[in-house]
Amino acid sequence: MTPPGRSARSVLACGEVRTCLLPSFQALDGPAAAQLLRLRADEHVKVSERPNQYVLSPEVLTGVDCRLPTSNGAKVRAVGTVATRAALTEGRVLQSTAYFSAPADGPDVRRPWGHYLVRPGVVEPFGKLPRQATAEGVLRGGGRGELDLGMIAEGLLAQLVRHPLLDHKAPFKSRRTHLRWAALRTLPGSDPSLDRFTLAEDGLRTVGLRVPEDIPAAAVAGLCEDLALHDWLLTTLVHMLEHGRLGAADGPAAVVALRPAVDHLLHLWMPRAHVDRTLSPLWDVLEREPGFTRQWQTLVQRVRDQLAVQAIPLLYKALASR
Repeated sequence: MTPPGRSARSVLACGEVRTCLLPSFQALDGPAAAQLLRLRADEHVKVSERPNQYVLSPEVLTGVDCRLPTSNGAKVRAVGTVATRAALTEGRVLQSTAYFSAPADGPDVRRPWGHYLVRPGVVEPFGKLPRQATAEGVLRGGGRGELDLGMIAEGLLAQLVRHPLLDHKAPFKSRRTHLRWAALRTLPGSDPSLDRFTLAEDGLRTVGLRVPEDIPAAAVAGLCEDLALHDWLLTTLVHMLEHGRLGAADGPAAVVALRPAVDHLLHLWMPRAHVDRTLSPLWDVLEREPGFTRQWQTLVQRVRDQLAVQAIPLLYKALASR
């Protein structure tokens, strides 16, 4: 029997990250961001000013008693708590994350809630956990009566965007994205690996990982939040350029179309800035294929070229009027 306050060895960690533009015309400064993310009175909000402003809420717990999603149809009931938290980057990009860890097996009967509350962020199966099938089921998404991490993360996001600090006057239109992740646990000291990163319709991304069991699930969640943040930045900038009709616009209209990117997005690109050092090398995989930073730099150069092209006739016009 696992001693109180301790969890059996985790063999799986899963989560979902929701990412969106903060619905506020002005970016929030550090104190305002900390006020927004003060989810609990008994724990402080973490505020980092370097290398960029990054604010992370304390975790809150959601009790669950339901079936886990599985890819093979296995019916696995599980009980425990899902950890949920929120982050705000540069007072502009808001994220909410719900995640849990699971041991290889659990008790055959339901225990009192006290047993689960002293194991925060742990969901215990009844009997053995089919970890591969559960990981694939989480990435597919929970069905009726199954654990739905996206719904839990979305609930926190909905709570935050209703905060009275926000004026709901976003400086530009953007879409939300959601990233599901599943990390199979490996032996301590082994190298982490990123086995899967896929883009699907409706802003869905899926990430499959292998991570040593001695790396906390919170650190894995932090890596996935960082991936989700930079994927959202790429997605949003691509959408701006594709739907801004830059080829048909000229002069002031083109500058107006590009200004939100310059004012609110271009300075946010800082992969690994807040990622656990043991997991930071996984970014190298995304830099090789699909090439996150390479694509970002290409898009940024396109923005700058467009601004330069539009500025030249305006400059000639100003000189001619003298």
